Amino acid sequence: MSRIPCVTGADLVAALGKRGFSVLRIRGSHHFLRHEDGRSTVVPAHSGETVGPGLLHKILRDCQLSIDDLKQVL
Repeated sequence: MSRIPCVTGADLVAALGKRGFSVLRIRGSHHFLRHEDGRSTVVPAHSGETVGPGLLHKILRDCQLSIDDLKQVL
């Protein structure tokens, strides 16, 4: 298994956008993303803060992506 990259919320939203996810709505600093096949997740995009490793794993599990998939689009 690969090392977990340090990624900000805005970078993660952009990377998921490249994988087919689109922002459904934004409430505060939380972006709600959905794929056209029904997968969805919430990404906190707090300015200047990185997403923690536990939360990043949960987001990737919700999106059914691996760390290597994420690294390809970053």
